[in-house]
Amino acid sequence: MKNNLLHLSLSARLFILATSCCLIIGSATAQDPSLRFGGAIPQEVETVYERGLAWLASKQSDDGGWQGGHDGAGINGICLMAFLASGEDPNFGRYAPNIRRALRAIIRSQDAGSGYLPNSMYHHGFAMLSLSEAYGAVDESLLWEGGKPVRTIAQSLDLAIRCASSSQKTNRWGGWRYTPSSTDADTSVTGAVLMGLLAARNAGMSVPDEVIDTALEYMKRSTSKDGSVAYTGGFGGFGESMNRSAIATLVSAVSKHKDSEEFAATLKHITERLEHSEGTYKEYFRYYMAQALFQGDYASWQKWNAAIARTLGESQASDGSFSNSAYETGMSLLALGLNYRFLPIYER
Repeated sequence: MKNNLLHLSLSARLFILATSCCLIIGSATAQDPSLRFGGAIPQEVETVYERGLAWLASKQSDDGGWQGGHDGAGINGICLMAFLASGEDPNFGRYAPNIRRALRAIIRSQDAGSGYLPNSMYHHGFAMLSLSEAYGAVDESLLWEGGKPVRTIAQSLDLAIRCASSSQKTNRWGGWRYTPSSTDADTSVTGAVLMGLLAARNAGMSVPDEVIDTALEYMKRSTSKDGSVAYTGGFGGFGESMNRSAIATLVSAVSKHKDSEEFAATLKHITERLEHSEGTYKEYFRYYMAQALFQGDYASWQKWNAAIARTLGESQASDGSFSNSAYETGMSLLALGLNYRFLPIYER
């Protein structure tokens, strides 16, 4: 059974911080309780998730990371969030040692001078997001297990925020691309870094409004009236990508801009294409589509979620993995994470 006390502690933390990583509409008492807290978890979701977590736990290295074609702080962060998302107690539950090892790996990988979380700004964004989700939920007196602490989660987040801020200042578009020194930007990397910054701010960290606003303006300029979002170049409407439209929908919602024309356009774009299936980066697409639909159109999310749960149940390998990949397994589990509603990012 999931630990209901964890849900209460996370909810209490969100109340104290007076915010969450996702937009809250009105008061909690005015919401459908099933929307805010979820209902019974479908058995097929539980089965996929339990098997996936067991595989991730078996593949974690002694130093806390996961090996594969996409090694780095971001992959470790994705796997960390997969463990946190289903409601296992992060301090005393069966996967608490895995959670602590993953956190230590992320913090140790950070450049102490620049704050960069390698191996790209994609990794930086996802790692920053995972640290934000762990902050306040993980008991840091247990984190280093008798060893000498490298730095606290808050210190690591502060460094990561500074890195993203300084990187943006040298970027002519006001976003981010693959390296901290990139002078061009794309909406995919920018979305990943922006979500990390929004999560950090909503966890109580100090994030300059100018950094958030500048990145949101870049996303806005990249969005066309029909809801399609340009990859790069800073002007919207070139090329079809449900990935980018989902990312744009999500960052608008989390940054509390649901009243914008861009949010309405991108939400319409994705809700009218619920049957769409990406030919490449399927896990990435499912991860963002789940959150964007949940934030924008709950009924559409319910329909889409049921279909994705079936798809993932049919495609999961007998060992619990997806394509024997930590990245694909972690992202696939997170696409189902909204069924649990435990992470702050999954609050609506």
